Amino acid sequence: MTASRRQLLELALVADPAPSGLRPSGRGPSELRPVVILGGWLRAPLGSALIRQGSTWVVCTCLLEERVPQWRRGSGRGWLSATYAMLPGSSAERTQRERRGAGGRTHEIERLVGRSLRGALDLSLLPEWTLHVDCDVLQADGGTRTAAITGGWVAVALAVHALAAAGRVSRDVLARQVAAVSVGVVGAAVLLDLDYQEDVGAGTDMNVVMTGDGCFLEAQATAEGQPFTNGDLAGMLELAASGIARLCAIQKEAVDAHA
Repeated sequence: MTASRRQLLELALVADPAPSGLRPSGRGPSELRPVVILGGWLRAPLGSALIRQGSTWVVCTCLLEERVPQWRRGSGRGWLSATYAMLPGSSAERTQRERRGAGGRTHEIERLVGRSLRGALDLSLLPEWTLHVDCDVLQADGGTRTAAITGGWVAVALAVHALAAAGRVSRDVLARQVAAVSVGVVGAAVLLDLDYQEDVGAGTDMNVVMTGDGCFLEAQATAEGQPFTNGDLAGMLELAASGIARLCAIQKEAVDAHA
């Protein structure tokens, strides 16, 4: 058994905490779900990563195409595009494959992932090439889009490092670290990293994307029930920042393991 396959077996056997206290998972309000990122998960792509965040599993890949979309040609700048898909067995009810193109929800998530990961790059230092990032949800239990961004960054980082090692681009193409997490108001509590059970019961849910140095790339908050207050918003942003700092440390370990 290869080391990576042993890691996967160990990853699958990691038990979530027994329920106790405030949350169904037994976590405190400011605790992430158990997170493991395995970089270099697949052989063929320039960069890849498998991320497990609680019971959400996403595999992310990054491949190179030596051209850009028609509208980008002649700009002297590269591009990054992203796709996202939930596999049919990723949830209890079979997810239909979107054979006729991405639906509205998928389109929205793909645009979020693409914007976020482009924020990690200095595209002026990339030739007129496209980095294609594909994020496939193997198992969904909330936070799939944020896990796709966090795992997608590792795949992109490894791809840039591989291109730099081959002398094809500068490592400075990778300008910054990017990670994402969900937060929300459930009942009267502000919680970090919602699982599915919490997400469906949340009065407010929010997805936050930040850089490794603590700047915001995107914050999407929606009140599903009662409007949220300034205090709720401040609490969600504070929790998101602390969670993303921890995710960035895990990302760095995953990339450094393949340096």
